[in-house]
Amino acid sequence: MLLIAKDTVVTLSYDLTDSDGQQIGDANSQLSYLHGGYGGIFPLVEDGLTGKTSGQDFAVSLDPADAFGDYDENLIRIEPKSVFPSNVEVGMQFEGLPQGEDDDRWVVYTVTDIAEDKVVIDGNHPLAGERLLFKCVVQDVRAATADEITHGHAHGDHGHHH
Repeated sequence: MLLIAKDTVVTLSYDLTDSDGQQIGDANSQLSYLHGGYGGIFPLVEDGLTGKTSGQDFAVSLDPADAFGDYDENLIRIEPKSVFPSNVEVGMQFEGLPQGEDDDRWVVYTVTDIAEDKVVIDGNHPLAGERLLFKCVVQDVRAATADEITHGHAHGDHGHHH
């Protein structure tokens, strides 16, 4: 059996819950990622899976810094409604640069409120600031193809599709 190591493609079934035990997403979701620092999964999860093989399980509690980051009040903005499309509604998402940032780090902002001529947008991930429990079972481990290593992600079922 192949062990999880750098440049292997790992397929997991997983559950993600918040600190209150509430399920996030679908139970027993499937995910395939390229193991070895390619950014396809939380680094703390990747570290814990190294050396495991098909059939083994793993669970880890993720502090906000290990998952979607701390909640940043600076990523909440109030903008004039006139800068948005006329059909703007709560839940819509837009990309933009955070105010006062010097780098080119684009953020996805979600419209959280609309009042008269103002729109409130939030650039935090919906799970920012949350402690999460990640539980998984390794379904498969295989050697990555040269294309997957070049592209930096898994291809095929539960991976990236071009």
